[in-house]
Amino acid sequence: MSLPRSSIVALRIALSIALVVIMYLATTQDSYPVVEDLNDKVNHIIAFGTLAFLGDFSFPTGKFGLKKFLWLLSYGLLIEFIQYFLPYRTASLFDVMADCAGLTIYWVFYRHLQSVPLLRLRWR
Repeated sequence: MSLPRSSIVALRIALSIALVVIMYLATTQDSYPVVEDLNDKVNHIIAFGTLAFLGDFSFPTGKFGLKKFLWLLSYGLLIEFIQYFLPYRTASLFDVMADCAGLTIYWVFYRHLQSVPLLRLRWR
């Protein structure tokens, strides 16, 4: 048994929402205390680890490999490109490195998720 179609649709909606929220938070001039309480690089790692999870489960036909990794990394590069042109934001290669760290952490540990009963359907 694999993930039901309704679960895949829900995960794709969650991925879309996450992409929009992350883009908003990365480009807004507003400040959000909950987000700012964590270190900026930790925020990047958590955000891109979450995107990796949602991206992988939203498109479960293949493993989490280079293709999914590069798509999500391209999104991170797009954010930094946009921030470069915003006077109240700063583009940073360290942010891209933190994005890579979040993606890599998921990539390294995603096989261990197969032992989590609730998540097993993704691999069947």
